[in-house]
Amino acid sequence: MNDGSFSPLLGLIMLDTQFPRILGDVGNPHTFAFDVAYELVQGATGKRVVEDADPALLDPFIEAAQKLERRGVKMISTSCGFLAMFQPQLQEAVAVPVLSSSLLQIHMAGALLKQGQKVGVITISADSLSDRHFSGVGVKKEELLVIGLNKFSEFVSVFLDNKKELDEELCRREMVDLATAFVKAHPEIGALVLECTNMPPYTAAIREATGLPVFDVVTMLNYASNAVTTS
Repeated sequence: MNDGSFSPLLGLIMLDTQFPRILGDVGNPHTFAFDVAYELVQGATGKRVVEDADPALLDPFIEAAQKLERRGVKMISTSCGFLAMFQPQLQEAVAVPVLSSSLLQIHMAGALLKQGQKVGVITISADSLSDRHFSGVGVKKEELLVIGLNKFSEFVSVFLDNKKELDEELCRREMVDLATAFVKAHPEIGALVLECTNMPPYTAAIREATGLPVFDVVTMLNYASNAVTTS
């Protein structure tokens, strides 16, 4: 437990990356209206988490969660939606709520839909997002529609290949183009969930372009903050 000094509301377990953390990204503390504590997991690169789903990372992520809990945070999240695969283990390891992934919002998004509609999930890598990730948050992949960004896109080159510079406007266009094409191809989509924690800077543009409810990691954490705050 903490020593009675001031404690941030949210603890964020961070991947080991070098790409820019613009406003809206969970790695930018100005994204939130409440205080955030960060705990870096050394060696936890995007590729190890997303492409390799490396089970050796579980213990370091549990250790990071426990460190944040000792700092007195009221809830814990992560900087990668693919950490849904560790949701059950992380939640068992600490006493505070763990919201490992934006994918937890699939339940809420689905509850908003009419009969015949489906939740659409936009991810950085559709090939890597597997049943293991969805089962970690208690949903079935076959009940969803899932699309990923082109592996040669600016977005992937920055956030998965760990590029140091970011073309924000190009990423925005890529995200909007992907979302609108996704919805056009699947008119049964009634809501979108953005898996990647680097996607929230483009959420508003996607909402405007598609006219659909769009859930991301920031919507999740803002909502949850009201459930755990005491003042």
